Amino acid sequence: MSKTLDLITIGRASVDLYGQQVGGRLEDMGSFAKYIGGSPTNIACGTARLGLRAAVITRVGDEHMGRFIREQLSREGVDTRGVATDPERLTALVLLGIRDEDSFPLIFYRENCADMALSVDDIDEGFIAEARSVLATGTHLSHPRTEEAVLKALNLARRHGAKTALDIDYRPNLWGLAGHGAGESRFVESAAVTAKLQSTLHLFDLIVGTEEEFHIAGGSTDTIAALRAVRAVSTATLVCKRGAAGAVAFEGAIPDSLDEGQAGPGFPIEVFNVLGAGDGFFSGLMKGWLDGEPWPRTLEYANACGAFAVSRHGCTPAYPSLAELEFFLRRGVLRPDLRNDAELEQIHWATNRQGRMGGDWSTMRVFAFDHRVQLEEMPGYTPEKGGAFKELCLQAALQVADGRPGYGILCDDRIGRRALHAASGTGLWIGRPCEWPGSRPLELEPELGPDCGALSEWARENVVKLLCFCHPDDDAETRAAQEATVKRLFTAARRNGLEFLLEVIPSKVGPVDDDTTATLIGQFYAAGIFPDWWKLEPMQSAAAWRNAIAAIEAHDRHTRGIVVLGLDAPEAELAASFRVAAGFDLVRGFAVGRTIFGAVARDWLAGEVSDEEAVARMAERFARLCGIWDEARRAAAAAA
Repeated sequence: MSKTLDLITIGRASVDLYGQQVGGRLEDMGSFAKYIGGSPTNIACGTARLGLRAAVITRVGDEHMGRFIREQLSREGVDTRGVATDPERLTALVLLGIRDEDSFPLIFYRENCADMALSVDDIDEGFIAEARSVLATGTHLSHPRTEEAVLKALNLARRHGAKTALDIDYRPNLWGLAGHGAGESRFVESAAVTAKLQSTLHLFDLIVGTEEEFHIAGGSTDTIAALRAVRAVSTATLVCKRGAAGAVAFEGAIPDSLDEGQAGPGFPIEVFNVLGAGDGFFSGLMKGWLDGEPWPRTLEYANACGAFAVSRHGCTPAYPSLAELEFFLRRGVLRPDLRNDAELEQIHWATNRQGRMGGDWSTMRVFAFDHRVQLEEMPGYTPEKGGAFKELCLQAALQVADGRPGYGILCDDRIGRRALHAASGTGLWIGRPCEWPGSRPLELEPELGPDCGALSEWARENVVKLLCFCHPDDDAETRAAQEATVKRLFTAARRNGLEFLLEVIPSKVGPVDDDTTATLIGQFYAAGIFPDWWKLEPMQSAAAWRNAIAAIEAHDRHTRGIVVLGLDAPEAELAASFRVAAGFDLVRGFAVGRTIFGAVARDWLAGEVSDEEAVARMAERFARLCGIWDEARRAAAAAA
């Protein structure tokens, strides 16, 4: 059978609730960030970020947290065919905190949880046969039912020629050797656990653990003696993690000193959060091991991935993409607190956005009805009618999208709140405006607060959209004021994990030429603003588009792309501008509003058309624009 997967992990899947107040007791946490968790789940995500085709075998509950894990795995690019839904049990939860560099309190909520109900029936031979490797973790050897499932998977893996790996992952609490309040404990001696582990070690080609984890696997608190005891029952390559001292690999006999093992370079970084660092390490290790790299290079990958995890908040969110890892190894450490390395963090954000947003946005067909003043000035407008009309706009967008990717909306919270909230979870891309309409110098909606703190209340799938009327000829004071406002909002968006779209319209300020937009783009990057999306005026000249795209790619090779705005242009003008823009891959599509809804809104507010007719007319216009864009893209591809 063709090996369509590089790796299948088996075992724990949980939701991690990470305390956000660093330095405080877990008792005093005021807010928590929600991440995917559990060692096998973390490793599956970490290896997927490094370009491996990863899958996980586990169970989740038939509830919100279980759906979150399944959806987040998909967003990370992990195959979820092995994720079973347990109708009787809840998804496991873990509460974690960062007290100081030596203390990381955590509480496991795993009583009769879904992943511990994994059974032999969940192990499909055909699925296992697809994998080049299978990775198990020690926790699932702690219960007869899950142990039986793991052993079946390992034996099938060996039958079908797959490599096998063990993350010892010793948590005394999960073996029933420590109380609920001792989740942080990493070592309690137990002859029973040692015997259980040693009965399985012969099944593995790679065994990885800390010194303490090898102590439990080898039955001795002398690390060399423990490694030799493991070697006595296993021919696996043994990789021993040594914290700040890096890691060493032993392919054969265990020497008298750990320093005699094969090692890779370490990285001098600040210890901020050790939770999940081992899973990041294992992700890099699997990348090198499966790629056939020598052990020093493989351990360099592993050490680097562990360094990222140690320096950031959370487990899976901290792990690097392949582009980020390669950049880091090429450039090196500039400051030990990696999370505060601006260049590195930009690459981390930009190359891992798929894990945050999901979806395929290589084509963007966006119905923009975030207009406020334009609607408020129409005869017959009331706030109630305006809100109802925007719900009709959403219905039209959903009708055209019909569940397909690549469609979106722009909708405000002031008039369109009900439509905005209803759009969440529909699969639409959702942009949400922040500027005070028509303001110049730029002002933000007052509801955002002076520090844009209200962004913490936004749905995570909302994209922060900001329109700035600006021009390269602006005086220094105006330019500085506007850039400061944009930077404040951009920074807040990043702080809250929200993508950022910047719309610039110079034609309303002054004359434009082929360099105008490109100059503005360069100015915003120089101010430290890296939009995920650009929304640009339709430019009739191919040279203007080339200049704008060159300005973007000179500063950010990982931008999401550009959408073309409409400016209430007639359909024929939009079609002409689409034909020019569609010739450039970085232009993903369009975001058009009044051309679609303007006349319909006036008629509906005047009581001249029904809700149904309004939806039908807007859907027809939106669909027609989508067709015009798609045809322009096809024509450009054919010409190329």
